[in-house]
Amino acid sequence: MKVSPTFELEEMLRRGGIEFLAGVDEAGRGPVAGPVTAAAVILPVGEYIRNVRDSKLLSQSQRESAAAAIKEKAIDFAVAHVQNDTIDRINILNATRLAVKTAVEKLSVKPQVILIDGKFLNLKGRTCISIVKGDSTIFSIAAASILAKTTRDALMHDYSNEFPDYSFDRNKGYLTAEHLQAIRDHGLSPIHRKSFTIQT
Repeated sequence: MKVSPTFELEEMLRRGGIEFLAGVDEAGRGPVAGPVTAAAVILPVGEYIRNVRDSKLLSQSQRESAAAAIKEKAIDFAVAHVQNDTIDRINILNATRLAVKTAVEKLSVKPQVILIDGKFLNLKGRTCISIVKGDSTIFSIAAASILAKTTRDALMHDYSNEFPDYSFDRNKGYLTAEHLQAIRDHGLSPIHRKSFTIQT
């Protein structure tokens, strides 16, 4: 059974006096190339937007349409990338935390509460609520998941022009059979994560 995200938690917090809530999610923890990307978005509570749900459940065209609507209707939003060289230096967990922290800090409107997908990404000095599978149940987190994924996907498409041997426009840095063969044929590109295990 599919679960659709709601504003239930946001509305409860609003009734408790919280004016600005940010939903936060990331994309790109699993790939072997490219950045990890986080997005933070503050939406008007109750402002439903078509196709806002876990970004993984949407087609590319649905994600892009939803992302455009989110940007148009958001009170504020921000996206941050942490690149592969930093991932190699501080590990993917710390890089994800850094991406989340940076995205939140880039917001012009300071959120009083931050709703974060997952269970480990609380930010020091911020009031955070971590929700496992929050991108499936919390509307603002689902919106952040869409912004993170569409922004990262667009960047990987740009990288495919810079490094055409790896088909980053298709695999987005994930280790598909085609991607693995490209690594065997051409070695690692400058955007590959050298700390990740790639069995060639």
